[in-house]
Amino acid sequence: MLTKPGLSGLCDLDYDRVMTEKKNYITPQGIERLKAEYNELMHKERPKLVETVAWAASNGDRSENADYLYGKRRLREIDKRVRFLTQRIEDAEIVDPRTIRSEKIVFGATVTIQDEDGNSKTYQIVGEDEADVNQGKISWKSPVATALLGKKLDDEVIVKKPSGEEVFLIEKIEYK
Repeated sequence: MLTKPGLSGLCDLDYDRVMTEKKNYITPQGIERLKAEYNELMHKERPKLVETVAWAASNGDRSENADYLYGKRRLREIDKRVRFLTQRIEDAEIVDPRTIRSEKIVFGATVTIQDEDGNSKTYQIVGEDEADVNQGKISWKSPVATALLGKKLDDEVIVKKPSGEEVFLIEKIEYK
């Protein structure tokens, strides 16, 4: 049984609703990475940069002071990223795949699919902020994940790609 309210909507997928939904579904590992990046920026990188900018400002003419100009620009970049991370963390709906018991594919599932040529691929459906195709982690809003959500073992799935449709067979569903 799903333990988080609202997650049942990820089984019976309403594409338009999901694509405009503000919730930031994320795994425990994903939220820890966001928090670690936030802490690195706020407690290490930003304070050092503030010192550098203050030192550069004390050197006089700021219009031709590269340390000052670069530092101010980098501070703006950090502040923008911190605002983004803060919002993503506040909107986070943490879902631990190990607690999910479902026969259907939902957020957090690790799914092995087979293409028409018999080649297998394994993907874990994760949050937008933790997607990494090279590691087999795909966003729950990606075309492949949206095609898989709500399906069961041995179902055929049609994935719409720019090059056309591709058909896959669901071989295995795990929550780990």
